[in-house]
Amino acid sequence: MDPKNSKDNSISEMGSGGKCPFLHGGNTSTGASVMDWWPNALNLDILHQHDTKTNPLGNDFDYREALKNLDVAALKKDLHDLMTDSQDWWPADWGHYGGLMIRMAWHAAGSYRIADGRGGGGTGNQRFAPLNSWPDNVSLDKARRLLWPIKKKYGNKVSWADLIILAGTIAYESMGLKTFGFSFGREDIWHPEKDVYWGAEKEWLAPSDERYGDVDHPETMENPLAAVQMGLIYVNPEGVNGKPDPLKTAAQVRETFARMAMNDEETVALTAGGHTVGKTHGNGDAGILGPDPEAAPVEAQGLGWSNPHKSGVGRYTVTSGLEGAWTTHPTKWDGGFFEMLFNHEWELRKSPAGAWQWEPVNIKEEDKPVDVEDAAIRHNPMMTDADMAMKMDPVYREIAIKFMEDQDYFSDTFARAWFKLTHRDMGPKSNYFGPDVPQEDLIWQDPVPAGKRDYDAEAVKAKIGATGLSTADMVATAWDSARTFRGSDMRGGANGARIRLAPQKDWLGNEPKRLSRVLSVLEPIAAEFGISVADTIVLAGNLGIEQAAKEAGYSITVPFTAGRGDATEEMTDADSFAPLEPLADGYRNWIKKDYIVSPEEMMLDRTQLMGLTAPEMTVLVGGMRVMGTNYGGVKHGVFTDNEGALTNDFFVNLTDMGNVWKPASKELYEIRDRKSGDLKWTATRMDLVFGSNSILRSYAEVYAQDDNKEKFVKDFVAAWSKVMDLDRFDLA
Repeated sequence: MDPKNSKDNSISEMGSGGKCPFLHGGNTSTGASVMDWWPNALNLDILHQHDTKTNPLGNDFDYREALKNLDVAALKKDLHDLMTDSQDWWPADWGHYGGLMIRMAWHAAGSYRIADGRGGGGTGNQRFAPLNSWPDNVSLDKARRLLWPIKKKYGNKVSWADLIILAGTIAYESMGLKTFGFSFGREDIWHPEKDVYWGAEKEWLAPSDERYGDVDHPETMENPLAAVQMGLIYVNPEGVNGKPDPLKTAAQVRETFARMAMNDEETVALTAGGHTVGKTHGNGDAGILGPDPEAAPVEAQGLGWSNPHKSGVGRYTVTSGLEGAWTTHPTKWDGGFFEMLFNHEWELRKSPAGAWQWEPVNIKEEDKPVDVEDAAIRHNPMMTDADMAMKMDPVYREIAIKFMEDQDYFSDTFARAWFKLTHRDMGPKSNYFGPDVPQEDLIWQDPVPAGKRDYDAEAVKAKIGATGLSTADMVATAWDSARTFRGSDMRGGANGARIRLAPQKDWLGNEPKRLSRVLSVLEPIAAEFGISVADTIVLAGNLGIEQAAKEAGYSITVPFTAGRGDATEEMTDADSFAPLEPLADGYRNWIKKDYIVSPEEMMLDRTQLMGLTAPEMTVLVGGMRVMGTNYGGVKHGVFTDNEGALTNDFFVNLTDMGNVWKPASKELYEIRDRKSGDLKWTATRMDLVFGSNSILRSYAEVYAQDDNKEKFVKDFVAAWSKVMDLDRFDLA
């Protein structure tokens, strides 16, 4: 640039045809990240999401405290009033928003999957991409805007997450269902969740073949996915890959609902109950809809899918593309779904939007639902392919007929299934809040009885110390008991001591023989002191750490709060715990077998589920290695000559430039003396990533410093205590 003309050049570059003076991409937009240059680099973003800087309410805000000031009765009345307070800008079908609010709540909660506990309605995540713009969520942006005046009125006393689910529950009540209950307590997030894997597809509604080994065998769907296509909550309403075939769809429905923690009876109840009210919308051309909310122009103010066809609303609304109601009275809770399904023959037809749907061959005019705007006009009802599956699949059919013959049983089963759907990711009942919390203990809530709180923990530790159990045995057992915790759905953890019950006691990752030996020592001590095995396991782990710290020259007491209880087999839904089985544990340097995903990525996933930060992961791995807690006692990553002592040797030797690192096999590495070439240690990828990744190395260097030996011990103890108390919701 010529300095003499710099002023003129700067002015011209800022003009409408000139060059913008600001940087584009990862700095100021959702464009390319600086790390896109290195696509194979380990991405630690999932450990940094939901940073406190994104929360506008501040670190001091306590939602539980705010809830204590919520006028629940007034809120519920306002929601009841909203259901029939139709707005011109988005008119209610038949003057009732019930169907829309139920769909909003359903699609928030229904994204839950049991494999990793992610998804669900517990965070208000539907407000953000990608969920706010999923094809299956067309027009739910309108439902949330209809709720905005109520959210504005009650402010911080009710989260979006709670309000969205409550709106669906009140909608059912307003149409005549006796609901099972409701709990407040879902806290909002303020940024899209980066840890949820929704599939590898690069386009919405790509053929479901992409996520199946064989689409004709639904069990081959890629884990942890549950929905059959990118952008859907459950299954394609037109059929497998849009091709109607109720029996094939039934197989997909069964697998998908099982992956969302529902059995066959719950599946039929939810399908029928969800379609007892409301309607589908496809009276127009879906191809002319405007962009989704995330892609819409700024003047749209976050609303998407604008419809230019006639009024674009009411009878001309387009969402799924299917068109019609399921029942004669779509704003009333009744048995109309079953009566319509079983009392008519059905044939395939195309909706005005061109979607496949089933319509009755013959139906009396008075049995048809009326138009959403003009009660003098009636239209054919419709059924989706999944609805027809309830009639065609032998198992589903038997259940559906039972429901048709006993309306009270259907209503109760649905109410319970709806409660499960909308509360599954809240964890145990101790997390529930509010006047409508059911008193009944439900097995899917993983109940745990309260444990003894008042006893001499030091005396228990002394008894454990006299047994001769090794530091590694005590620490590894406590770790294995606690590491199952998933913050995604608040399941797992040390409370309940389910590590001693099926299926956990037999999990390969828990070293069943070693576990049995350790439990045989700890269980009699628990019985002697009249305390829980759960507390005893944690106390043993704490004792092991205290002994290891003493070996390193530091006298510490690991924090401990008594009160864990012991679950029984009767309190444990063994099948539902299968997805919690660890397939890898970077903290104990173990992986069950080779996977497509790298071992270090699996370590990050486990870390995120436990709610740990990258520094906490770093210090825990380093400490676990030197204490000798590796799975099976293997020596990979044990970079110390003083195994059993809680030293910072792992980091000191990892960062020592007197060493060289060389591959010995696909996943194993050798660390040799740079000068002599002598073998010093072996390591896995889960060890060396702390030296190779620039972010993790920065943490490793902190703990390798000569002045941070004591800091390492203190930070390890703090992180360890956090893990042991992850499921202590009674301490909140």
